[in-house]
Amino acid sequence: MTIGKVRGLNSSGHKGWFTVYCRICGKPLDLTKDVVYACPNCKDKYEAYFCSADARRVGYKCPFCGKPLEIVSVIK
Repeated sequence: MTIGKVRGLNSSGHKGWFTVYCRICGKPLDLTKDVVYACPNCKDKYEAYFCSADARRVGYKCPFCGKPLEIVSVIK
């Protein structure tokens, strides 16, 4: 099993553990494969995750609080 893929019989859970939705367009984002942006303040409060297209659209700043967005990664 490679480090980059968390799927199959040996994975540590189901796909819902690594899937979030873009707050603007609703696109499902896989945290292990896609580039996902999140606001450090609002990601727990509003689940403010953004796809790369919508992050670029809002200028890489959170539309709720105005702070810069950060890239989220599960596997470091």
